[in-house]
Amino acid sequence: MDAAEFRKRGKEMVDYVADYLEKIDKRQVFPDVEPGYLRPLIADCAPQEPESFEDIFKDIEKIIMPGVTHWHSPYFFAYFPAASSFPALLADMLCGGIGCVGFSWAASPACTELETVMLDWLGKMINLPQEFLAGKDGQGGGVIQGSASEATLISLLAARTKTIRRVQSEKPELTEAEIMGRLVAYASDQAHSSVERAALIGAVKIKNVPSDDTFTVCGSALKKVLDEDKAAGLIPFFFCATLGTTPCCSFDKLLELGPICNKENIWMHIDAAYAGSAFICPEFRHLLNGVEFADSFNFNPHKWLLVNFDCSAMWVKKRSDLIGAFKLEPLYLQHHHQESGLVTDYRHWQIPLGRRFRSLKLWFVLRMYGVKGLQEHIRKHVRLSHQFEHLVLQDGRFEICAEVVLGLVCFRLKWNPPTSSLPGSTSHSWQLIF
Repeated sequence: MDAAEFRKRGKEMVDYVADYLEKIDKRQVFPDVEPGYLRPLIADCAPQEPESFEDIFKDIEKIIMPGVTHWHSPYFFAYFPAASSFPALLADMLCGGIGCVGFSWAASPACTELETVMLDWLGKMINLPQEFLAGKDGQGGGVIQGSASEATLISLLAARTKTIRRVQSEKPELTEAEIMGRLVAYASDQAHSSVERAALIGAVKIKNVPSDDTFTVCGSALKKVLDEDKAAGLIPFFFCATLGTTPCCSFDKLLELGPICNKENIWMHIDAAYAGSAFICPEFRHLLNGVEFADSFNFNPHKWLLVNFDCSAMWVKKRSDLIGAFKLEPLYLQHHHQESGLVTDYRHWQIPLGRRFRSLKLWFVLRMYGVKGLQEHIRKHVRLSHQFEHLVLQDGRFEICAEVVLGLVCFRLKWNPPTSSLPGSTSHSWQLIF
């Protein structure tokens, strides 16, 4: 394919994607296929000779679309809202066209520097404390990870390294293995499974902190667990607070938890994967109060801020904590400016070495919608959730299970068992997220 054909086929693909999104409500949301449906539809091995673009294009509808779950359909109510927009799609097209692999500043200066500035833009939009911003000479800064799961893992690994070094300086007689065996991470019993998975990968113990009747973790619950574990000779080192839990969008009490973590030398990471986008609205910003006590914070613009996957924004108060945990400098990755103090090499902030030019889609979306446009997008969804909550409350057969704060509504069918029913029976419950 040469440039001339690329122009022609590119226009055809843009038209196809635009038509797909405009008419997506006409498609069946969940595919009606069985596991293994695709293999009989394609050849057993790659073709020896080139095939035409026309033949490939025809197979999109024939082979691919029958097995696609249409996340952007207005009838899609599973998982979480998948943000996307035409500006973000155009930015991803440019990202693919440029094709840089931005593991260091020298690998593509614009790729690195735009990301640093965009995370400062986004941090200012949610009124993050100044310590989390890179600015011109700040100690913190932001980075785009692939998902909130990656951000949690990165923060846990950085906390592990920081704690091991601190304990070894205090007790040189302890080996790294002995310290590792005593480390404990903590999260709410409502936290996402990715926190437990991070501990599994990080080879450390993890314990759930019980939530209260509002599905929230408070300071007294954390302190009780910490006191028990310290008395048993364990070393608490990491706590993941959740703002907007997956089951019911509850919010851990940062103003109680933060001071405890700071006093106990525990790294506090805040996972606001879904809810964080709402903090651009002043009326929801109070939900983030207490972030000043955190060491790291994350939310996913690709969930609710019109930026398509993958774009998970993570900030750290001290970027040296990340760099100190992951920094390696082989000769083939070194460059003349790395020790100048003026550049960031994001390979030290993540698990992979390479990275895409993901900040382009933030740049496009923030400029084309503006803060006010994105705020209205969030507010519309919250209004819809409260409207649905009102409708549920008008029907005596249903009840609301948890407070409706943002765009998630948890409701269930009321259960009125006859006297002969078995004990332990429960009603069915559902979530609807806008």
